[in-house]
Amino acid sequence: MNPILTVAAKEFRDDFRNRWTVALTILFALLALGIAWFGSAAAGRVGFTSFDATLASLTTLGAFVIPLIGLLIAYDTIVGERDDGTLLLMLSYPLARGQLVAGKFLGHCGALAAATLVGFGLAVAIMQWMQPPAQTLQAWLHIGRFILSASLLGACFVGLACLISVQTTDKSRAAGLALIGWLLSVVLFDLALLALLVVSGGNPLERAVYPYLLLLNPVDVFRLVNLTALGDGAGNDLLTGMTAHHSYPPLLLGLVMLAWAVLPFAWAMLAFRRKEV
Repeated sequence: MNPILTVAAKEFRDDFRNRWTVALTILFALLALGIAWFGSAAAGRVGFTSFDATLASLTTLGAFVIPLIGLLIAYDTIVGERDDGTLLLMLSYPLARGQLVAGKFLGHCGALAAATLVGFGLAVAIMQWMQPPAQTLQAWLHIGRFILSASLLGACFVGLACLISVQTTDKSRAAGLALIGWLLSVVLFDLALLALLVVSGGNPLERAVYPYLLLLNPVDVFRLVNLTALGDGAGNDLLTGMTAHHSYPPLLLGLVMLAWAVLPFAWAMLAFRRKEV
């Protein structure tokens, strides 16, 4: 376990030595505050509105930004070491291949979770201070759920980035595949489901299957974790409308997100053990 923690600590420090990660933390906070403050500008007013509406907006922001960041900080996990000529050197140490991948995965996940916690947490704390919600305990439970699910969402895409990095032979191809993965999961998947609804006319079979299709995408699971907890009137009208009559146990959603984080990472470890370097 010590080699894994050593590698993880090194990756964590390297991520925060890189000003890109610090800039992302500040960006998280600024975007969150901006959405919260100007979210009702179209209705002719600015300022913090209801807490539920603000958290729903933050969920939408997180669904777009966190997967992209997770992919960008980890897409060169292995292929970058190979391109720099340091991979064989690292493997010459008393360090198993699986330990190397596991350490890098944990380090990147920790860095992204810390950036999410500090960035979104700072913004939410400012909103709480400026306009405390009526039900403080319930609000903080929603915040905790959001931060935890956002960290798991980041881990899902860090694991996918590790898999891409193991399977590719150069950084440019890995970067391209990472961006394609982001586009497929964040944009095209939901568009495909919407097209399916339009073609089928929203028939009863489609309405019965649709809630389960959402579980095939960690981004939609992240939305479900947060938007279903907020209740009616929060977030994506299509998402909430099509799942209004379907109950998702919180434990099920948590396990699905955990599976999405673990499976790509486990696949990356297995592939790297069998790959010639």
